This record gives sequence, C-alpha cells and structure tokens, in this order.
Amino acid sequence: MELGFIGLGQMGSRMAIRLLDAGYSLTVFDRDEAAMAKLVARGARKATSAAAVAAASETVLMSLPTPDVVRAVVLGPDGVVESNRTTKLVDLSTTGPRMATSIATELDKAGRISLIDAPVSGGTNGAEKGTLAVMVSGNSEAVEALRPVLSVFGKIFVCGDRPGMGQTMKLANNMIAVAALAISSEAMAMGAKAGLDPQIMIETIMASSGGNVALRDKFPKAVLTGTFDFGFATGLSYKDVRLCVDEAEGMGVPMVVGAAVRQLMAVTNATFGADSDFTSVARVLEGWANVKIRAKPPKT
Repeated sequence: MELGFIGLGQMGSRMAIRLLDAGYSLTVFDRDEAAMAKLVARGARKATSAAAVAAASETVLMSLPTPDVVRAVVLGPDGVVESNRTTKLVDLSTTGPRMATSIATELDKAGRISLIDAPVSGGTNGAEKGTLAVMVSGNSEAVEALRPVLSVFGKIFVCGDRPGMGQTMKLANNMIAVAALAISSEAMAMGAKAGLDPQIMIETIMASSGGNVALRDKFPKAVLTGTFDFGFATGLSYKDVRLCVDEAEGMGVPMVVGAAVRQLMAVTNATFGADSDFTSVARVLEGWANVKIRAKPPKT
C-alpha cells in the first residue's frame, strides 16, 4: 500500500516514523523542511505539496493543527482533492464534527476520495510507542481496509459509520482531560497555599476518589518540576475545548463547566502564549494564588 503523510509536527512525525518502521512505503510533506528531512533520512520520499503526496499515494494520512489548515490542505490549491490516485483520506487531526462532515461532503461531490475520521489521543509518548487511542469513523469497508495501518498507531475504537463521529468522541475526551487539569490546578494551588506538600497531595488524591490523569502524569512531570513541558501546546488545547463547547451548544447541550474550562484556557493562552505548554494553566493559578506548586526537596 502506497501511503502519504501530511503534517510532521510533534504527533505526525512520530506516527509517520512508526509507519516507516512497520515497513510501509511513505511519501511525506510538511512546510517545515527540517521536519521532512528527518523522515527522508528514515526512508520516506519527499513531496513538494499536499497534491504531490496525493498523486503518489493510494491512502493519505494527515496530522494538522487546526480545522482551517485541514480544509486548506484537502480542498485548497495544491490540495489532496486534486489527486486522481488517492481513494482514502485519513484525518488524524482534531477538527470537530462539523468540519469533518463538511470536508467529507465536498470529497463526495468530487466522487473519488472517502474521508476516514480518525483523531488520536495519548500524546507524543503514545505516538512514539504506538499506544494511542484511535477514534475512527467512516465507511465501514474503508475502515476495515485501513485497520492494519491504523493499528500501527495504537488501539482502534470504531465510533460510527460516518465522518464526524470520531471527532465528537475526541472532543468529549479532550474536554474531560483539560477539565481535570484545570480543577487539579485549582485544588493543588489551594493545598500549596495552605502549606501542604504537593507530592503528598498527589499521592493522597491518587489513592482516593479524586484521582485523575492530570495528577497521575502531568503534574509529576511538568508542574512539580517547574518545567511546564508535558508536550501539548496551550493554543491547541484551547482550540479543542473551544470546539467542544461550540459543538455542544450547536447540538443544544449546555456546557456550564466546559465553558469555565474554556475561559481558563483562554486566560492561559493570553498570558503565556499559544506555544506554551498547556500545563501552564497551573502557572495561572500560581500567579493568582501567589504560591508555587513544587515538589519539596527530600529531607537530609
């Protein structure tokens, strides 16, 4: 199977490398020449545009940062839609169900390419190790044909038979994950302000009813250390929760807590910038509370 891959950022580069290591023939494109060079050094072929990737590939996979970028890469000038060879387009990005549905409709009009909606979750570590959750929706025959490819990235969860259903699943997941990070930041700031040892707080909460993935992974790695480098950008996290609230409201589902999380991520984005790590939400709380959430040095 001739595969193409567009978007070689933090997630995309790692997934593309896994495909190469699994023995797949791969043509790649990214606006970042250095990112492409790393893949070419591993055996990939370099393309000059999204259209060139599609011209060389039966199946094209994309891992891109925003819905607008996805739409441009697929339907814009030199886009995937210009190909007369590609039959399956796999979108691993987080775009929201409305964008996925819109792109699928446009591709249906062209009559050649089936969109497989397949956002992933599990971070850069999961992308590197092949332990991502792959939330797939689309034509069932196309999904089954691509199962060996998608299994390279991790565990497949078939969410539905039309594009957009995988996106809804991803937005729900990301909202829960960011909400856990936000509320944990508030609670940890309160405890630190009261004089509690943040490490003891985490150990206690993880053994209790408040345990969550933010305290299990994100705080020990990126907050207690003061590095704020877990590996996911604030701008992308803010985009995800904003998409989730907007989609829910469009369906007539109020998101009261979700709206508060969106606002807190908006503050984080404005304060530390879109390129900061999303664990910087804890930095916002540190500033407001005038306290540091840090591991205490061991007693000697």
